[in-house]
Amino acid sequence: MRLLLIQPPVEDFYDTDIRLQPIGLCYLKSAVQKFLPDVEVIIRDFHRGNGDKLAGRKTLSIPKELKYLKQFYPVADKSPFSTFFEYFRFGASYEDIVKDVKILQPDLIGISSLFSPYYREALKIAAAIKETMNVPILMGGSHVSACPELMLSDPNVDFIIRGEGEKPICDFLEEFKNGKRYATVDSLGWKEDGKMIFNPIGENFSIRELPPPDLTSLSKEHYLFEGKPMRFIITSRSCPHRCSFCSVHTTFGTKYRRNTVENVLNEIKESYQLGYRVFDFEDDNLTFFKPEMKELCEELIRNFPEKDVQFVAMNGISYISLDSELLVLMKKAGFTNLNLALVSSDKLVRETTKRPHTIEKYLQIVKEGFELGFQITSYQILGLPMETLDSMIQTLQFNAGQPVLMGASLFYLTPNSPIAAGFPERNESDVFLSRLTSMAIPSEHFEREDIYSLFIVTRILNFLKSATIPKGETIFLSDALSILEKSGVRSLIGVELFHKLIKEKVLLASTTQGEVPLEKFRYSIFERVFCNIKEIATLSGGKILLPDWKETESSFPQNSDVHSSSF
Repeated sequence: MRLLLIQPPVEDFYDTDIRLQPIGLCYLKSAVQKFLPDVEVIIRDFHRGNGDKLAGRKTLSIPKELKYLKQFYPVADKSPFSTFFEYFRFGASYEDIVKDVKILQPDLIGISSLFSPYYREALKIAAAIKETMNVPILMGGSHVSACPELMLSDPNVDFIIRGEGEKPICDFLEEFKNGKRYATVDSLGWKEDGKMIFNPIGENFSIRELPPPDLTSLSKEHYLFEGKPMRFIITSRSCPHRCSFCSVHTTFGTKYRRNTVENVLNEIKESYQLGYRVFDFEDDNLTFFKPEMKELCEELIRNFPEKDVQFVAMNGISYISLDSELLVLMKKAGFTNLNLALVSSDKLVRETTKRPHTIEKYLQIVKEGFELGFQITSYQILGLPMETLDSMIQTLQFNAGQPVLMGASLFYLTPNSPIAAGFPERNESDVFLSRLTSMAIPSEHFEREDIYSLFIVTRILNFLKSATIPKGETIFLSDALSILEKSGVRSLIGVELFHKLIKEKVLLASTTQGEVPLEKFRYSIFERVFCNIKEIATLSGGKILLPDWKETESSFPQNSDVHSSSF
């Protein structure tokens, strides 16, 4: 029997170098091969590419639900403050996917649907395959767990699995091959006489008994971080926190489980022998059990003395579970980046979203992490429905004074997350809009233009933070801009547009046809953020001293060039 597991392409305004590595499919493959060795399992990543062929991208028409974004993304902007423009499919065409599937002739196809905004891509693959082949289709993934009825109701989907998939898929395959007693398979959704049936979600295999994920179907050259082969590592499942905007418990349940240090270390060592040199820990809460994490770091230090490996945690680290000793060990082990989820500096917002974090702890970790040489990215959510505009501005101002790259995560409503209970029932189009690029959900506290403007102001602040100023040194804004305008063509464009923004109170996009006003950007938002910032901390450790904003505006000569001494 041949099982084909598929990761679909992604359709959106942007893609990251490694948004997805199908580690979940790799876990399924290893589990099936361990418990059902007579089943052949093949993985196809139609997002990144197959074999030696790296998937490309194709420009698509903007879907009707997103047409309003043309007002926010009107032109291809070459400046450092740019947002988005064209809508793309990142990955293989559906025609090429069908061709590949027909060559493989699988007996069963499993399609991953991880993220709600991209569920249509999974359904398009199912429809395209069913047009030419009579093969059963099974779907699983986080989105399927969040919206099981939506996915199983599609005529091209025969089965779904909710929750974790390793044990359910093995149990399902046994019945699929033999008795077809589908009612006995925990976590399975199926159809009988046109009626959808959802079996109760059952227990998975113990995380410590799961075999390591099998990445042999993937080409490591397709997953690079700074030019080096990278793979995902998962040491735990679920999260002990209950943040209201997170839906991790829909898939992984509420019980936090961690693998053994020995198992994780062996997995990394075996992958190192295969040529991987960067390991991205994708846990939802990597450092919650600090003693085990410290032990893992000590083992990494011992086992990789040549320091030719790099460790990152791009999914983010909960700073509440970090301490001085662990930071030192992580740095010695080869961790280079700290991705921290601040969410908000407003205590009320953190309490409302059930975040068990404090500003005091955050400042401690940022200070110590920076001193150790970590590159720190701090994420703020813009557009939480209960947060005010003043509160979001406060967080931007707060982080402007920290030596961190500011990550703006625009709020989108993840189906079946705790916070979703406070919204009216979401329809199919609402699910499709659950993406960062949809530019948030307006509330009584703010409009979409406000969030859009804050998003761009974050980029302006990061642009200023990129000025290379020696650690401990403070310079005037005029001097920082002089440094930036010598840092390349794009940076020079940024300096020029920054000056024009101050003088003309209009943000311009830089295009091949000249400069174009961005009508949706609100200068008043920019002004409200900057008027209460005294200093901006740069990523290099220096500081930029800002003038009094009102004095700056009044003293800025109307006909000055970009070297005005007012700055």
